[in-house]
Amino acid sequence: MKFDIVGKRKWWFILSALFLIPGLISMMMQGFNLGIDFTGGTLLDLKFARPVTVAEVRDVLKDYQLEGSTIQLALAGQEDRSPNVFVRSHVLNEDERRTVLKGFETKLGAFEVLRIEKVGAVIGSELTRQAIFALLISWVLMIVYITYRFEFKFAVSGIAALLHDILIVMGLFSILQKEIDASFVAAILTIVGFSINDTIVIFDRIRENLKTYKKADGLEELVNRSIWQTMTRSIYTVLTVLFATGALYLFGGETTKNFSLALLIGFASGAYSSIFNASQIWVTWKLYEDRRRLEIKTKGAK
Repeated sequence: MKFDIVGKRKWWFILSALFLIPGLISMMMQGFNLGIDFTGGTLLDLKFARPVTVAEVRDVLKDYQLEGSTIQLALAGQEDRSPNVFVRSHVLNEDERRTVLKGFETKLGAFEVLRIEKVGAVIGSELTRQAIFALLISWVLMIVYITYRFEFKFAVSGIAALLHDILIVMGLFSILQKEIDASFVAAILTIVGFSINDTIVIFDRIRENLKTYKKADGLEELVNRSIWQTMTRSIYTVLTVLFATGALYLFGGETTKNFSLALLIGFASGAYSSIFNASQIWVTWKLYEDRRRLEIKTKGAK
């Protein structure tokens, strides 16, 4: 006999709350560790006497906890094979800049400082507001589409699961004070796409089973059966993306660490919410309406 997922739904809600509440508290108390894409920083434009690689430059920056800096190489001309090195880091004061430059000279040899300047945020407050607005618009369109294809209760349940996944990722990044940059925004959008797709698969099976639904079977049993019928597909899907994302996290280098970590958390949360939250919200709402309808009918009969 299959494990009764739906019958234990209150425990899944409690488990979600145990992850959500600390994250929400952290977001309110200590906020986020915003990266240079949001806060701006210092740009170092350097010309080394010999060719250097991004890995060599980043290795030096690690000594000063600046390994997350953006590093770019640009060849000045065809004859000169030594590239300009652009390092974009957090705002550095004069002493910090002097220390970093001394580290470059010690480990990478002589170089010329072409320019040092303060640069603004790549992602400003206006762009952030626009991104949030675009995300809200996409949710409205999802609600319209899912309502048309299924029903309004399915739509709201699916969006609630999406919100759960986003808050889980944001909460853990706030607790761990992991840096948030432009790639984090891309990770959130990817998580939304994955989570809603997995949720729709389960909703579609519930809809198919509703066509042969008999009240004697019970709505909880129908939803439980629908979840188990799609369980293999859900497990295979999440394991595939977790293996790929895990490899990216382990071997992708410093610049992709936080991006892949956000994906790992979001994909795991998305699979969990699709199986244990979205359909449970729907069945709880449905059973509540049925009870209310029965109470009204009973009062009317009296």
